[in-house]
Amino acid sequence: MTEPVADEAAQVRAFWQRLGLPGLMDLHVHFLPPPIERAVWREFDTGGELIGRDWPILYRFDADVRLQLLRDFGVQRFPTLPYAHKPGVAGFLNDWSRAFAAEVPEALWTATFFPEADAPSYVEALVREGVEVFKVHSQVGGFHVDDPQLDDVWGVLEDSRTPVVAHVGSGPVGTPYTGPDALARLLARFPRLQVVVAHLGAPETADFLELADRHEGVHLDTSMALTPFFTDPVGGHGGLAPDLRPRLADLQERVVYGSDFPTLPFRYVDQLGWIADLGLGDDWLRDVCWHNAQRLLGQSLGNA
Repeated sequence: MTEPVADEAAQVRAFWQRLGLPGLMDLHVHFLPPPIERAVWREFDTGGELIGRDWPILYRFDADVRLQLLRDFGVQRFPTLPYAHKPGVAGFLNDWSRAFAAEVPEALWTATFFPEADAPSYVEALVREGVEVFKVHSQVGGFHVDDPQLDDVWGVLEDSRTPVVAHVGSGPVGTPYTGPDALARLLARFPRLQVVVAHLGAPETADFLELADRHEGVHLDTSMALTPFFTDPVGGHGGLAPDLRPRLADLQERVVYGSDFPTLPFRYVDQLGWIADLGLGDDWLRDVCWHNAQRLLGQSLGNA
C-alpha cells in the first residue's frame, strides 16, 4: 500500500473522530466476484457507453488490500452491492456475496435480483434467511424497476422492509430506464418500500427529493453526487444546487453516506470533505455518516 493511501486513512479517521462517531457506515461499496469485477473495471477503463468518459479507478487493489483499507478508514459496516445485468446471473452473484459476508464481519449480507420468472422465489428465500440489503441497477440491467415481473418481489420487500439500494438516476449516462418516473410508479403501488436512491439520484436529484418528501421509506445516498466529475464533467460546476441544500437538510434522517468505493477517480477523503462543505452542520453529518444507516438496517453499533 502506498504512503499517500496510508496518509489518507489518518485523514478519514480524523473526520469521524471530530464528530465523536465510532466510525463510518458506508452504504455504497462494491465487492464483486473476481471475473465480474474485472469485466466491470474494463467498462470503466474503456469509458463504455454507460460510463461516457475516462474513469480512472484510484483504488485498483486486490480485495484483501481494499478490505484492509476500509478497516483503516474506520468503516464499520458496508454492503457488497452486486447487481444483475442479465437473466440468470443473480444466483451466482448472490451466492458469492453471501459467502463474502460470512467471512467478513463488516460486510452486510447483500443480494440482487433481475426481472425473471424465478425472482420472487429466490428473493423470498433470501429474505426469509436474513439477507440485509438488496441492490438493483436499472441503467446497467436495462429494465424499469416497476417491471411486472418484479411485482411479487416488491411485495415481499415491502412487507419485510428490507432496504434496496437502487441506481435509478440518469448519472453518469441516462438511458430509457433511468429517471424518477419508474420509481414514482412503483412507490404509488408499494408506498412502504425502503429504497435508497444511489448518488442522490443525480442528475435528477430534485425529482428524487420530491419522492422522498412523499414517501417516508425513500432514502438517498451521497455517493459521487457532490463532485463535478459525476454531475457536470464538461462544465465542471457539479455539487448540489444551492436551492436543494435546504431540502437535503430537511431530510436529515433519510440521507445516508455512500462512497462508491473502490471505483473512485478521486480520494475517498475528498468525498467526505464535499459532504461537509454543504454546511448543513455536525448533527446532520452525524446522522448521515452513522445514525441513519443504523436506523435503516436495524443496527446498533455504539452509542455515538
